[in-house]
Amino acid sequence: MPVTENALPPYEVGRLAGAVLDSVGSVVVGKRESLELVLAGILAGGHVLLEDLPGLGKTLTARSFAQSLGLDFRRLQFTPDLLPADVTGSFLYDQRKGDFAFRAGPVFTNMLLADEINRTPPKTQAALLEAMQEKQVSVEGVTYRLDPPFHVLATANPIEYEGTYPLPEAQLDRFLIRVSFGYPTADEEWEVLRRRMSRRQEEAFLQPVVDARMLQAMQAALESVTVEDSIGRYIVSLAAATREHPSVLVGSSPRGSLALLLLARARAAMAGRDFVVPEDVKDVAVPALAHRITLRPEMWLRRVDPAFVVQEVLTNVPAPASGALPTYARHD
Repeated sequence: MPVTENALPPYEVGRLAGAVLDSVGSVVVGKRESLELVLAGILAGGHVLLEDLPGLGKTLTARSFAQSLGLDFRRLQFTPDLLPADVTGSFLYDQRKGDFAFRAGPVFTNMLLADEINRTPPKTQAALLEAMQEKQVSVEGVTYRLDPPFHVLATANPIEYEGTYPLPEAQLDRFLIRVSFGYPTADEEWEVLRRRMSRRQEEAFLQPVVDARMLQAMQAALESVTVEDSIGRYIVSLAAATREHPSVLVGSSPRGSLALLLLARARAAMAGRDFVVPEDVKDVAVPALAHRITLRPEMWLRRVDPAFVVQEVLTNVPAPASGALPTYARHD
């Protein structure tokens, strides 16, 4: 997103991001670090893949972010019989007008929850892919632009592969970041139960902290976040190291480098800074790169995880020492 007059200063982005995280955290218990990664993906203008076991709050997280960010939200349950038209919409005959009229599908929204995206056939997955990459939908030769902001939060179950259609690497690469939550601790799980009893209803409703226009201003602010050449080359070195790792068949593409850059900028802005430090890159390296790596077949037998590869790369590639200062400090 280009810098505009409506872009906010980074310290204001940090304040608003904290308020959004506090709001979502009032419902999604004990997952602050994962929630920060999801918000970083949204601020960076990308799409987020939530991959975890059932019942760990993926759908709740998507709905809570949509409410706190003041976005129009739709949920689409992906099933084996779902058709592309069920995602994009289709032309229907209007008897009163005697002509065909386009009826928009659920993809025409600000935030789409693609629930269990790996349970629908590749043709339907491809219909969503155009919307994710091009921010547009093509139906019967007619192209419709999607109004910004547009974000897909997709969920996938890493088990129960029977009856699923695993996402191809090309589509996984379209997700800016992949986030997992993991099981809560005993105290966190009890807190979930306690809050459920206290609100006396199943659904939790959050008041908007910002709206769609303010979110776009927060996203525009990322363009003013400075990235030193040394950190930019560090990002490139990390992505290149994944291609040279002995356990890897196909390493991260340049899109992975771009994802690191965008997410590191988002992390800096969420911290109220207008410059990126190496720790910002390290914080997002695993969720930004692990799903872009294809391991050698024999590595699966050894139970090697792509996340382990990224961790090894982070250990082996030396990080630069950054001496950057925020712009407001340079004039002191």
